[in-house]
Amino acid sequence: MKSELQEELNIFKESVVRFIENEIAPHYEQWEKDKIIPKSVWHHMGEQGFLCCDIPEEYGGFGVSVDFNFLVTEELAKAGFFSLACNILVHADIAAHYVLNMGTEEQKQKYLPDMVSGHCIGAICMTEPGAGSDLQGMKTTASKTDDGWSISGSKTFITNGQNSSLYIVAAKTNLDVAGSKGTSLFLVDDDSDGFERGQNLHKMGQHAADTSEIFFESVQVTEADLLGELDQGFLGLMHELPRERLGCAAIGVAHAEGALNLAVEYVKERQAFGAPLAKLQDIRQKIADMATQTELHRVMLEHYKELLTMKKLTPVQASMAKYSSCEMEGKVIDQALQMFGGYGYMQEYPISRFYVDARVQRIYGGTSEIMKEIIGKGIIGRL
Repeated sequence: MKSELQEELNIFKESVVRFIENEIAPHYEQWEKDKIIPKSVWHHMGEQGFLCCDIPEEYGGFGVSVDFNFLVTEELAKAGFFSLACNILVHADIAAHYVLNMGTEEQKQKYLPDMVSGHCIGAICMTEPGAGSDLQGMKTTASKTDDGWSISGSKTFITNGQNSSLYIVAAKTNLDVAGSKGTSLFLVDDDSDGFERGQNLHKMGQHAADTSEIFFESVQVTEADLLGELDQGFLGLMHELPRERLGCAAIGVAHAEGALNLAVEYVKERQAFGAPLAKLQDIRQKIADMATQTELHRVMLEHYKELLTMKKLTPVQASMAKYSSCEMEGKVIDQALQMFGGYGYMQEYPISRFYVDARVQRIYGGTSEIMKEIIGKGIIGRL
């Protein structure tokens, strides 16, 4: 069975790589300058079957394993198109699965087919200006009305913030209890009265990935827009975070592999002291260390994908994967850039974009510090 899956993945990979070479690579620099990826790209990827691959067939997907989803984002990351990799990760592996796992049948039928086709792009609205990793400190509220709820507040650093038409919004619905017991999730369409997109934020890297502030001014939602159970949104968030964090680990490992490939190609061609850089023992040893680290994390990642498929991936394991993979990603890419010397600092060399794109991986989806807290508490708690 595993060999059959691998054969299917290999065929799928050929299509993904060909699409990246023909449809992404020629235009990506312009998207970086424009600070957004055209919606037509999403439509095209949906037509090719590259979005939400593991969504069940009854909702428009192929019902295949999560490996197909991850393959798409990993190949984009490996090629250095990290903005698009992150955008798709949030859409296909996070937002779509909130709807799939927590939504009513009506909600699934309404949103998932369009998410598969790329005509509905999803975003998750958790982070606030005063509440990052501390989700219990959020200030956005949803007050009960006769017909549903009225949402007021603001969110920031929202991936797909400009392009999305569906926003999954976390808001407090019970102010008399702790946030973990009084938070709910709502499905908010971008044409709702009182909904407003803020500016497309200017970031150090990942320029083509639209990241925005979002504002809610008495946005009216109905009972049909509640995602999951009332006041149980925090539990929903916790349930979905392992997949999100493994997704961050997956693109981190692939990103590091891509940087390693660039470094190997460069040191074989670049001449120094009358010979290629690859002839220097120090360079070869650094390459050896980078390759060993990427290989170790690749093995861990593939094992954890299997656990995710079997619904056995624990929050501690997901945190280990994100923490270690993203830290490794930063170190490998930094070392790769160093091998390019001064040219590595020039924007015309792709390695420079690898460097700035990678930095936030240790921050979003739970900082490295928060990951270590989860891991430490989890290990100590079971001893």
